[in-house]
Amino acid sequence: MTQAVEKISDIERKVKGKIIIAPLENEIKQKFKQVSRNARIQGFRPGKAPMSIIEKQYGPDIRSEVYSRAIETQFGQIVQENKLNIVGMPQITHDPLPEIKDDFEFTATFEVLPEVKDIDFKKIEITRPEVKLSKKDIETTIETMQKQRATFKKVERASKLGDRVHVKLESYIDGKTAESTGSESLNFILGDKNRLEVFDKELVGLKASDMKDFEIHYPKDHEPAQLADKKVKYSVQISEVNEMELPKLDEAFAKSLGIESGDVEEMKKQIEASLTEEVEKRVKLKEKDQVFVELVKHAKFDLPKSVIDNESYRLMQQMLENLERQGGKVKDLKLEPSMFNERAEQTARLRIVLAHLVDKEKLHATEEQVKVKIEEFAQSYDNPAEAVKWFYEKQERLNEPAALATEDNVVNFVLKSCKVKQEKVSFDDLMGNR
Repeated sequence: MTQAVEKISDIERKVKGKIIIAPLENEIKQKFKQVSRNARIQGFRPGKAPMSIIEKQYGPDIRSEVYSRAIETQFGQIVQENKLNIVGMPQITHDPLPEIKDDFEFTATFEVLPEVKDIDFKKIEITRPEVKLSKKDIETTIETMQKQRATFKKVERASKLGDRVHVKLESYIDGKTAESTGSESLNFILGDKNRLEVFDKELVGLKASDMKDFEIHYPKDHEPAQLADKKVKYSVQISEVNEMELPKLDEAFAKSLGIESGDVEEMKKQIEASLTEEVEKRVKLKEKDQVFVELVKHAKFDLPKSVIDNESYRLMQQMLENLERQGGKVKDLKLEPSMFNERAEQTARLRIVLAHLVDKEKLHATEEQVKVKIEEFAQSYDNPAEAVKWFYEKQERLNEPAALATEDNVVNFVLKSCKVKQEKVSFDDLMGNR
């Protein structure tokens, strides 16, 4: 008979069960017999102690074990009969098991996955980047490839943007040393887009052995945060200035990029095709990010505490493992799962919404979609055919491509139902090159 489940809140439930002892007595007797064969009781040889003594000494533990298993079994039946999607461990209360002599009741309080209400996708607006690849974008990409293969020669002149400089430096914040290279040197390219422009400009015009002191007031939103809104004094000495020499756009350069014929025009066409493909990927990624953010924003339901706790712990462990792989001293870190609660809530909410949409709208990835995703992955390997074979060798290796293909289905489903507006953006902005 199905027990009535009491709804405490949208995510909390309570149910009562009753354990009848009579059907369990035979199991208890069998347990006593098993114990009696090997029990070591003073004054008796193994297996010769009277059952009354065995029951007196081991009875409470054996009955507790049998009753606990009966509770677990009945609770499982209640969950199955009522089709409950429970999360976390249930809180089960009952009388002390060793003291129970007659039939008894237990109460189980637990959390369930929340019910996801339908989202009005018409209220969601997504911006789709519109990028027109220009000849200049292709030339800039080729120039970047040249710089990646550049050589440097030592020069005696003053430094300029584009040069590589070797420097020794010390920095001070509030009169205290913040950084020092000691006897070692740093080397970097002046004007690199990933560097702070105001710092590099201070070094332009300096020759080897020149020294310079200057101060930089970092912006409030600067990363790393330790320097944000700080005035930092620098003392810098130039050790060496190197001039960059770019490789020529010739047959050798084309071959270095995998163009067997060495044809420069063919190289440019392949670079254009590759950039076009990358633009399409970036546009889809931007759309996906926006869809996921909007789904989390519009999904209104309470999250079980156990779900947030588990996700917070997972994120903490993930960070520790990443830091350890990078050589960080994990043991010196004092992290708590609660530090990750905000991100954990967003991640868990998104996971629940995605699962709801996949089930309701039948958006599971097809075998063909998984195959396409695997073939995309395989293109980044030296031997794509072997990579595809590797994925299909074990079922669990298909989980990631299947999950990503399913996510694509969700994104496409939402995009068909929400508002999508086009926005012209530059290639550099889309690629994050500014």
